[in-house]
Amino acid sequence: MAAKTAGAGLEERWRDILGVHARTTCEIDRVLHPYGLGASDFEVLDLLAAKAPRQGDQCRVQDLLEQVHLSQSALSRLIGRLEKDGLVERSVCVEDRRGVWVALTRKGRDLHTEVLPLQREVLERMLGD
Repeated sequence: MAAKTAGAGLEERWRDILGVHARTTCEIDRVLHPYGLGASDFEVLDLLAAKAPRQGDQCRVQDLLEQVHLSQSALSRLIGRLEKDGLVERSVCVEDRRGVWVALTRKGRDLHTEVLPLQREVLERMLGD
């Protein structure tokens, strides 16, 4: 009986975590929608801004894949959309033709800077103490 109760407690905590994640993601989507971004789009821009902080810096797509909660094909499609919108640019790794680099463009860097406070405000409101 105690194992069943402990399992129920874990299950309830898990559902709470999923609920907070879903509500937070929806709120980020809502505040970023006027800028043409969703939560996943912002997450990739934010990771690129952190991993490649200066204009011209690049990041391997494989390194992004280790940190985003997307499949390889979903990340590739997302990067394709960001590239189409002029926010990132991709290039093939010269040393390893299987590797792909991605970098924020000036437009992508400017948009990230503009919407960063909006995303952080949502995080503070939804997750802050």
